[in-house]
Amino acid sequence: MFINRKTTTFTGKYSDNIRRLQEVLRETDAVLIGAGSGVSTSAGFTYSGKRFADYFQDFWEKYGFSDMYSGGFYPYETLEEYWAYWSRYIFINRYTDAPKPVYEDLYELVKDRDYFVLTTNVDHCFQKAGFDRRRLFYTQGDYGLFQCSGPCCQKTYDNESVVRRMVEAQGYVISESGTLSLPEGTVPEMAVPSELVPYCPKCGRPMSMNLRSDDSFVEDEGWHRAAGRYSDFLRRHRNGKVLLLEAGVGFNTPTIVKYSFWRMAYEWEKAVYACLNYEEAFAPDEIKKKSICINGDIGAILNQLQLQPA
Repeated sequence: MFINRKTTTFTGKYSDNIRRLQEVLRETDAVLIGAGSGVSTSAGFTYSGKRFADYFQDFWEKYGFSDMYSGGFYPYETLEEYWAYWSRYIFINRYTDAPKPVYEDLYELVKDRDYFVLTTNVDHCFQKAGFDRRRLFYTQGDYGLFQCSGPCCQKTYDNESVVRRMVEAQGYVISESGTLSLPEGTVPEMAVPSELVPYCPKCGRPMSMNLRSDDSFVEDEGWHRAAGRYSDFLRRHRNGKVLLLEAGVGFNTPTIVKYSFWRMAYEWEKAVYACLNYEEAFAPDEIKKKSICINGDIGAILNQLQLQPA
């Protein structure tokens, strides 16, 4: 319906749109949040620049890639080096807190409402900020889970314990608050001990990350239960006043959140679509009259929503 049609960028006056969104929040029966990587970026989980250099300077110098995403796809020669890279990657993006309270601010906005979260993010920030895990659907996986690389079965495994051991084996220190640091003068190892390399307990294949990148992605029991709760939320609210709050969603996987939100806004009579994005807030002409598009940093927008008088 919308994919091949020209979309319209329209924001109106920033303050007017903030007030309008606040009014919708007060009047709505339910809020469906669709979140993409822009929310985590706003919260400080950047994958390049200083944050990349702080933790992956050695990999940068050896292989030449300059962002975490590229490093995740590099064909390392050994599993020991592969897991040295990935254990650091997992720890700082899954087991440490985001620098800025963007997720906490979003939670404050919806905590007293009937809400549900559909997200392509895999960093667990929603649950750490206080969101009820029964109201979350992580469609693309979780940095905190391993799966068989085959896979031989539809099962996932928590990885926090072994990831901690991997980063410590490279010379890093984990503080009581959960931050990762390298003692002054220490040169980090670029390989983990062979005994820490994870293998599937069922078939013996090497483990891989539970991240959707091809048809080997495991949708375990927890994934299917979350999908069922999401379907139930849609069924219960399709005829009510629903705010479809899209935040930080780009076009890497638009069918999961963006296109489905557009379709619901078009088909559901009482639904309102809100798009919060950094310079990419827009909606199709078909739903323009029931859309609120606000360009800007997600954290700044949420802060304005909290501060704006009723």
